[in-house]
Amino acid sequence: MIEFKDVSKIYSNGVVGLDHVNLTIEQGEFVGIIGLSGAGKSTLLRSINRMHDITSGSLMVDGLEISKLKTKELRNFRRKIGMIFQSFNLVTRTTVIRNVLMAKVPDMTFWRVLLGVFKKEDKIEALENLDKVGILDKAYIRADQLSGGQQQRVALARTLTQNPQIILADEPVAALDPVTAKQVMNDFKRINQEMNISILINIHHVELALEYADRIIGIRAGKIVYDGPSKDVTEEVLNTIYEGKIPNEMEEA
Repeated sequence: MIEFKDVSKIYSNGVVGLDHVNLTIEQGEFVGIIGLSGAGKSTLLRSINRMHDITSGSLMVDGLEISKLKTKELRNFRRKIGMIFQSFNLVTRTTVIRNVLMAKVPDMTFWRVLLGVFKKEDKIEALENLDKVGILDKAYIRADQLSGGQQQRVALARTLTQNPQIILADEPVAALDPVTAKQVMNDFKRINQEMNISILINIHHVELALEYADRIIGIRAGKIVYDGPSKDVTEEVLNTIYEGKIPNEMEEA
């Protein structure tokens, strides 16, 4: 469970990222976060794994007040949370399977990291996760030979290999064409349903958010202006979230 209680985030330049946010997100939910650029979507997402520290309020994940976690505790906490970015964040000059195995590095001894020696069971798990996202056949080719959609699937397989309870995805399909974007969103949806992993996606594509997410959180100027089922999102709701500038299909806000 993720609990925001009166959470605010004010950046050093005075910009308000979050403005007295109150939210509860249960385990296993698929949540789409929508709003204009600069509305606070990424701030909300990145506060959950403390990539951004909140200014005030309380933010708890599974009963832990994350603002109070010390260095080692924070590292252990972040192991439970997968993070996927628009830019994939792969080591493109090495193989797909080695990229996926990078998820195991924090749990490895120094000499294993130094020599790049992974356990057999870790390799099997990496291959299983590549199979889950449909690119097992690409395991032993270099990541730079993959398409954008395939690279994002590698990033998803890597995240699954750390066995997360929560996956945070910050614009994961923004760089993909419409067909590939839907394929990647299908992967997210299947993983959410089959593995009961909470998935929170910050997404510009409104129609994808409404199609795949069970719950929509709409942010405007750091405030939550809509929180409810995707099926209940109306044009009036979208006008409120987007200040009357609802994005066209498959265009960025």
